[in-house]
Amino acid sequence: MDLMYSSTRSCDIKVTASQAILKGLAQDGGLFVPDSLPKLDVTLDELSKLSYQEVAYEVMKLFLTDFTKDELVHCIECAYDDKFDVKDIAPLKNADGAYYLELFHGKTAAFKDMALSILPYLLTTSAKKNNVSNEIVILTATSGDTGKAALAGFADVDGTKIVVFYPKDGVSAIQEKQMVTQQGENTFVVGIHGNFDQAQTGVKQMFSDKKLQKELEDAGFQFSSANSINIGRLVPQIVYYIYAYTRLIKTGDIKNDEKINIVVPTGNFGNILAAYYAMNIGLPVNKLICASNENKVLFDFFSNGTYDRNREFILTSSPSMDILISSNLERLIYRICGNDAALNSEFMESLSKTGEYHITDEMRKQLSDFYGNFATEEETAEEIKKLYDKTGYVIDTHTAVASCVYRKYKNDTSDDTKTIIASTASPFKFSNNVMRAIAPEFESTDDFELVDELSKLGKVKIPSGIEEIRNAPVRHNTQCDVDKMEDMVKQFLTQSKKSPTSKR
Repeated sequence: MDLMYSSTRSCDIKVTASQAILKGLAQDGGLFVPDSLPKLDVTLDELSKLSYQEVAYEVMKLFLTDFTKDELVHCIECAYDDKFDVKDIAPLKNADGAYYLELFHGKTAAFKDMALSILPYLLTTSAKKNNVSNEIVILTATSGDTGKAALAGFADVDGTKIVVFYPKDGVSAIQEKQMVTQQGENTFVVGIHGNFDQAQTGVKQMFSDKKLQKELEDAGFQFSSANSINIGRLVPQIVYYIYAYTRLIKTGDIKNDEKINIVVPTGNFGNILAAYYAMNIGLPVNKLICASNENKVLFDFFSNGTYDRNREFILTSSPSMDILISSNLERLIYRICGNDAALNSEFMESLSKTGEYHITDEMRKQLSDFYGNFATEEETAEEIKKLYDKTGYVIDTHTAVASCVYRKYKNDTSDDTKTIIASTASPFKFSNNVMRAIAPEFESTDDFELVDELSKLGKVKIPSGIEEIRNAPVRHNTQCDVDKMEDMVKQFLTQSKKSPTSKR
């Protein structure tokens, strides 16, 4: 039987995996979750002998049960090909007592490529399976990396259009240039005068606006999402944690079934939720370490059971984590409240109305697998320099937050369990802050001069995704206020009717 998906806010909504991927967000505003979490049906030792693509199939087949083997293999092979600059897709780097899982070897040099390389294929396959004739409009808010990865994945994909909103002053210069130079007749990028949470809220409101949906349907369009709220984003992220573990088995660094820790720099909670799901389907995990920057709403939640977004929004050097509303946490809340959609809805309504909610003591007991902490801006810079001085290894600001929190965890617990740290972006995407940390004497405000110097210091080749935008022309220069986001979408779709999407 097919694994079905339900909304976190209504037990009455049941859909297949392909339908959940198409919809992105449930019509009641909830997130789609599997009715049960499957178990790996091959051993970790067996998986250690397989390639990334083969591991991806063995994991994803458990969740995407209405896809045929041929359909799923096609999606995987199209996604994980030579667009990645290393054969093993997600290599591990051993540095100073931890294993850094490099998730940034895709087209846009960030971990979002790991899922967004396959999502367009999952989505278009889902559309065919469900006889969808409307053009699919990917509507996405980004705190920096999702936007470019989604744009690159969906550019000129037949039957789709993509609209990305990002905070105009809340991403790095390299991140912004990656987005605004994006080619593709079906792409549209808008900088909003606000922060990521406002962009994300605006997108969610459009998804739940039935009048707007009817208007779009009459014009031949329907919304879907490339954010991590889409289960088609989340499932591929489970793969790389399983894969990383099996590489450690293969190299003899761990024994089969030996427990590990996983550290994840966390903003919208999707990446660490994928690690949580990996643990629940059979990955031996001792502790999931949730690392926050100075926007430490998740650290406070794990500390006291209260989620409270009523605080100052801080712009940091790790902008992809500058989030106060961690949408994917809802999936965890739903699970630890016993899959009680009504209770979960109460929490989410409280968050919407008051900006906070308080989980029960019984629910808090179910969070024992997690440890939360945070790194200040000063600590983040110090971590980059410390690791570089000691090992020559260069990490970006987000990975540095995770690395710093891991040191705090070890100090707090004296736990020497082998640990994987999710390295979520290339340091070249944040060259300004990375160079300021490791070589403050180098003075330049030119991002590509910084990139060149960082390449020399780190003895690492500049990723093609960074190099190709060096002289690329700006194609998207639209900006708007938060309350004009819907107008921007309508304007783009009206204009794009005159420019048919090319086939891929």
